Amino acid sequence: MRDRREFDIVVYGASGFTGRLVAEYLAGRKGAATRWAMAGRDLAKLAAVRDEIGAPKDIPLIAADASAPQSLRDMAKRTRVVLTTVGPYQLYGADLVAACAAEGTDYADLCGEPAWMRQMIDAHDTEAKKTGARIVFSCGFDSIPFDLGVLYLQAEATKRFGAPFARVKGRVRKMRGTFSGGTAASLKATMAAAAKDPNIVTLLKNPFALTPGFEGPKQPSGMKPEFDEDFGSWMAPFVMAAINTRNVHRTNALTGFSFGRDFTYDEMVMTGPGEKGEKIAFGMTAQGSGMEGDKGPKPGEGPSKEERENGFYDLLFFGVGPDGRKLAASVKGDKDPGYGSTSKMIAETALALAEDDTIAGGVWTPGAALGLPLAERLQKNAGITFAIEG
Repeated sequence: MRDRREFDIVVYGASGFTGRLVAEYLAGRKGAATRWAMAGRDLAKLAAVRDEIGAPKDIPLIAADASAPQSLRDMAKRTRVVLTTVGPYQLYGADLVAACAAEGTDYADLCGEPAWMRQMIDAHDTEAKKTGARIVFSCGFDSIPFDLGVLYLQAEATKRFGAPFARVKGRVRKMRGTFSGGTAASLKATMAAAAKDPNIVTLLKNPFALTPGFEGPKQPSGMKPEFDEDFGSWMAPFVMAAINTRNVHRTNALTGFSFGRDFTYDEMVMTGPGEKGEKIAFGMTAQGSGMEGDKGPKPGEGPSKEERENGFYDLLFFGVGPDGRKLAASVKGDKDPGYGSTSKMIAETALALAEDDTIAGGVWTPGAALGLPLAERLQKNAGITFAIEG
């Protein structure tokens, strides 16, 4: 039935800031024979965006609204994949996940909301397995570069040493750019939900919140500045670690514990050696994420094209074995992480899902569902590089 559907991909939220970038990317993506459409609440806004980004005039427009569940169900019936940028997902995403799970429709989002994701796993994983729907969360900067970075390092470790590393450190070496307004809104919605429900607080504290039925070893907190001898550098907490680490642990579980049941992983920001590095690390910690107040971008807002083009990120993944063996891998992106690179990552994830029917249904991570072939796609098309260092 999927082959007979009208569209391969529907971009839901295409008139929003990030959704518009996704639609623009798909419109200019060469080599992808894809039937796609733009969806959102306001057809006039969608038509205006279609014209402004130079998309073909015959790209269909679909009216769909998170407050009208039947419209989401109707949209899901028409396409192989729904790519949604409409967040915070805990406010606007549950009915869409339900619709996709029921209709056997693939789903890709930019979610960084682990408590809500766990709720969706509990509610829809069994049904998605029955219908064949592949539900894939966190298909942007959180958490693809980290999810695939660990996968890439572990594959090389297994190739070289015959086994994966039980201990991996993820480090942000350099980064220029901003987190999206949607990310900030998601954090605020999560904190508001946690204030009302103690169970959400428990989930947020659990590094294995996304691996129901499995509790691994104690994990590093990554919440305080520290000096790391492996890098000769001070480290500061990384705001995205709370979602990325949980997705990495879920990838491990979904791949049959390919990293091992004793796998330990954390993420921090490298701030440099000496007193200067220490001062920066403590300053970043005191400052917080910068997303709690009202100064950051609002949902639907974002940086200029020049700012997106001038952004970048450089991530390092370092593994060390009990025998002293060490190996490092880098993941680098050539655009602003929260917008420019994210829009390309989720678009390529949706294209990969549309092209591959061999993956079973269920609630997945990008790494567990699509693996290193997705890394190859991103290297070829999305300005992201994966490399072994040393």
